[in-house]
Amino acid sequence: MLGKILLDKDWRFHLGDEPDADYMGFDDTGWKSVDLPHDWSVEHPFDRSCSSGTGYLPGGTAWYRKHFTLTAESVGKRVYLLFEGVYRHSRVYINSNHLGGRAYGYSTFGFDVSEFVREGENVISVRVERNETADSRWYTGSGIYRNVYLTVSNNAYFTQNGIFIRTQSVDSDGAAILSAEYETVGCDGAEAAVEDENGAVIARSEASGESGRLELRVENAKLWSPDSPYLYNIRFTAFSGGAKSDEEVIPFGIRTIRFDADKGFFLNGINMKLKGVCVHHDAGALGAAVPPAVWERRLTAFKDAGCNALRTAHNPPDPALLDLCDRLGFLVMDEAFDEWEGAKNKWWQGHNVYPPKRFGYAEDFPLWHRADLEDMIKRDRNHPCVILWSIGNEIDYPNDPYVTPLFDEVLGNNDNGKPASERRYDPKKPDAKRLATVAKELIGIVHSVDTSRPALSAMSFPELSTRTGFAGTLDVWGYNYREKLYEEDHGRFPDKVIFGSENSHSASAWYAVRDNDFICGQFLWTGVDFLGECRGWPVRISQAGLLDLCGFKKPLFYQRKALWTDEPFVKIAVSKGERENTSVWTDRFVYSGRDGEKTQVSCYTNRGAVELFLNGRSLGKKELAACDGGRAVFEIPFEKGTLKAVTDGAEDVLATPGQACGLKLEPYISGNIAQVEVSLTDEDGNVTDDDRTVSYRLSGGGKILGIENGKPDDLTPYYEPFRATFNGRSVVYIRLDENGGPAALTAAADGGNGRTGEIKSVLSF
Repeated sequence: MLGKILLDKDWRFHLGDEPDADYMGFDDTGWKSVDLPHDWSVEHPFDRSCSSGTGYLPGGTAWYRKHFTLTAESVGKRVYLLFEGVYRHSRVYINSNHLGGRAYGYSTFGFDVSEFVREGENVISVRVERNETADSRWYTGSGIYRNVYLTVSNNAYFTQNGIFIRTQSVDSDGAAILSAEYETVGCDGAEAAVEDENGAVIARSEASGESGRLELRVENAKLWSPDSPYLYNIRFTAFSGGAKSDEEVIPFGIRTIRFDADKGFFLNGINMKLKGVCVHHDAGALGAAVPPAVWERRLTAFKDAGCNALRTAHNPPDPALLDLCDRLGFLVMDEAFDEWEGAKNKWWQGHNVYPPKRFGYAEDFPLWHRADLEDMIKRDRNHPCVILWSIGNEIDYPNDPYVTPLFDEVLGNNDNGKPASERRYDPKKPDAKRLATVAKELIGIVHSVDTSRPALSAMSFPELSTRTGFAGTLDVWGYNYREKLYEEDHGRFPDKVIFGSENSHSASAWYAVRDNDFICGQFLWTGVDFLGECRGWPVRISQAGLLDLCGFKKPLFYQRKALWTDEPFVKIAVSKGERENTSVWTDRFVYSGRDGEKTQVSCYTNRGAVELFLNGRSLGKKELAACDGGRAVFEIPFEKGTLKAVTDGAEDVLATPGQACGLKLEPYISGNIAQVEVSLTDEDGNVTDDDRTVSYRLSGGGKILGIENGKPDDLTPYYEPFRATFNGRSVVYIRLDENGGPAALTAAADGGNGRTGEIKSVLSF
């Protein structure tokens, strides 16, 4: 039995410590049965005693055990066990033998278990420890939340992540030169063959030696780009004694990248702006155990907004996300760490509520940073989507904990609540000059593994870091929320590449990119709402996304679409009443209210002007100057009826909804995952804001994985089979029967307002 086996089914799980659970013969028959990926945190109620930073969900210590069978032909072969992600401080055993572990919860790691496996039954035991929930500035999850694989191969084989492919050049005739390095154990040569989408071999090369380098020439190469993400397969074959011993097939996109200090970013020789979003790794009700299909739906939405890039904030991503970025066409900033030696403040009673806690990766960085960084780059370097390596995010956050005598007092990003004593220079704290030393080492690690992409750090305080030596160690400079420094620093450092590594949604932040050739692009904070980093109980999420926690497009999404796309469109959103803060993400796509109530109507469009109509009469036409950022705002007294926005080449209509009387269930199905969009509607099909609690039941095969509504303060436990709609909508995640068996989802809500009966809908799969 040779090959790579997905080992996700039928694990046994126990929350709590069991000192003898590493023993192969331990009786685990009473443990809970789970499939991986698995995040135990979302299986428990929200709890105010947990950390606001990580979404008020618990951690703990837990054990996983997996029983599996190997045939006689597998024993004596090379057997490799791979974990794509375990959060955090894991220890791994097989058949009572301790293999080792990993501290960092985002690293992919593995073990050669050939010596320990046996014919018949084998048992993997994994202990996971996450007892302090204030260990991050965002939701992490707990457990084996990514895939596990077992690979059985001959004893002469390619090493783990031992193949590295690069596009060396593409000439004017369209011929591409590819370079491929390989490492094996026990082999005497290797061959590489490039296959097109039809499986035809279009280039081939071979080399001798246990390790070596191949060069391939691809005529009339189809280049990979966000608009045309063409992928070849490169089939690598290793030989031992003249016979085939091992084989790996790697999807690969041919493309060139270049960063220029004056002209910005070039892909395949074409100048382009990075229109990016930052993304954390959770999906609300699913926690950190996110099926690729959920990311596929999100990425498809990002494309509609004109987005072409992602930043993996602030850790190595699920490999499946990079596979999707390759296939769908997104450029990626692949990020390693959020903190190094110095622990950052972790808000646990609400954002900027003192005192903080200071647990996290800093305790593990000194011992593990080299392995974690090397493993990330080796794992991800064959992805054409990856164009940047980030060694850290906001490591130079002032006074958190690094200080410098260059500034007597410093107030950093989002630190308005910081006591005065913590804003002043304190020589007893770590000196910011230390960052240059650590950064130099990390950049050296990156370059030792991959020189085909530049490395950066996303700097929170470049006005300091350009003076301490930290910035000088970096290949390119990422600025977080420092658009005001672009022009000045380009003048100070004309040979340095600068871009926005994290930016607000403001139109002015985009214009600073659009209007300056030397700025490569920006990455918005954020692409999707996420659990944690919230302002305090009972709010459980951050609302900074273009998409809400359900993956639905927010009004903020359409403002970005107005700035980033050309195809004509217009979208209406509404806010009611007096508000001090008119942030666009509080708008809704429901037009309701009381007669005469002050109502703000926003029309988002990429056209030059928009006219608004109410019940057929014009409320005026507004020109969209650059400062409007794709948004025209009308202040009107509420009047029941229909709003209509008209612009050059597009229009949108929004009607006052009636009484809720229907549930609309719309499935987005990819593979065996169904994401059912639920809408509470009136008799005309309009989405209402007359929100109801909806109960769900799945009959036939499959399993409901979670229910999410995106409401910031909804603390309904995720394990419940019901959840209220929010602004008339929610989403249900379902894993369908892999054998294709029939299933039906029944959704039911009460009639509301004292009405008898219920609103009910059934969706069959």
